[in-house]
Amino acid sequence: MQKTSMTRRSGMGSERLRRLNRVLQGYVERGEVAGIVALVHRHNEEATIETVGWQDKEAQTPMQRKTIFRIASMTKPIAVAAALTLVEEGRIRLYDSLDTWLPELAHPMVMRDPNGSPNNIYPAPRPITLHDLLTYRIGTGWGASSLRSRIFAMQPSPLAETFQIPNAEQLAPDAWMARLGELPLLYEPGARWLYHIAVEILGVLIARITGKPLETFLREGLFEPLGMVDTSFVVPQDKRNRLATLYALTPTGELTVRDHPSTTGWANEPLFPSAGGGLVSTVDDFQRFGRMLLNKGELDGVRLLSRKTVEAMTTDYLTSEQHTHASFAFDRVDADPSASMWDNWGFGYGVAVRTKRIGLGPSVGSFYWPGAYGTTWIADPQEDLTATLLFQVVGANPFYTRIGEDFLAMLYQAIVD
Repeated sequence: MQKTSMTRRSGMGSERLRRLNRVLQGYVERGEVAGIVALVHRHNEEATIETVGWQDKEAQTPMQRKTIFRIASMTKPIAVAAALTLVEEGRIRLYDSLDTWLPELAHPMVMRDPNGSPNNIYPAPRPITLHDLLTYRIGTGWGASSLRSRIFAMQPSPLAETFQIPNAEQLAPDAWMARLGELPLLYEPGARWLYHIAVEILGVLIARITGKPLETFLREGLFEPLGMVDTSFVVPQDKRNRLATLYALTPTGELTVRDHPSTTGWANEPLFPSAGGGLVSTVDDFQRFGRMLLNKGELDGVRLLSRKTVEAMTTDYLTSEQHTHASFAFDRVDADPSASMWDNWGFGYGVAVRTKRIGLGPSVGSFYWPGAYGTTWIADPQEDLTATLLFQVVGANPFYTRIGEDFLAMLYQAIVD
């Protein structure tokens, strides 16, 4: 149920890499997760692949390298990279107003108090731009506000069901945009980082600019060139036996099934393909995406993005004032319970960017973004390292749980060159 390999050129010690396996095995033995896959590359060499535990605990199906995972918000940097290819093609500019493509958001109104009445509003001083979308600073999103429940209810299927969001309303993209356009902004464009909604809008924008369904454009523009053969919004029948069971933790800490391959919500094309969290993928597929970004936009002779575009993607755009705000408590990754979300990280285009080194690592300039079903990855340019960690527990976002902290510690303690 586990395999460990190492090449000398990776600069990672084999004995030290075995510690990673032991730590991950501990989470399975304690019943905190059913199974885990981890893949590490350094200096363009595979350093280790770990498959621990179960793809389906009840059926005793072993975890495997080709297991398919719901990657939730790890979808976001993929959608952002796709949008940046359109910038490189000259089909849209970073600071263009989006009014032409997204008339539902033209001439937005802003609430005077995000926690107050949605009728107490004033005109936004400027339109929303692509740069605002890519940095999640359009003025609306997840977080504390009087519109919180209405915004959460716009979560598309099948994510809405797995998160058990009450009163979720399922809408096609145009209807979804119309519904969003009925709501005022919580803040002026550019003023505040707010999570999730910007990337759902980005998916609609990509489809409108290209005239193609989002899935088609991602497949043709990213997945096929990179060889990401199992990444999609749908798990077809012939791959269903490789889909991991999605679990949730009961109040007593036991795993209970939330989405099973036999009845999965990922069986059919979604009404609204969620650029914010709808993709499934494998450890090898996503690792190829991460390695492409680590290599400044190129992998195995295929260039998806320019070096300058990746540098722009991995630059911190948050202002000093914005670094003092957080939409949710992403603290545990720094092993410092007193740290706030942006003390040691900034935010670029769809990825968090390390601005200050804490403990063993990651290095300054590292970048990543996790998913709320138990998935994460990191690319560290200083160490020439890319790593992906995948498991399936609703709400077990590795950004702020011990397993993510332990994963990083085991990665960086294994570097010996």
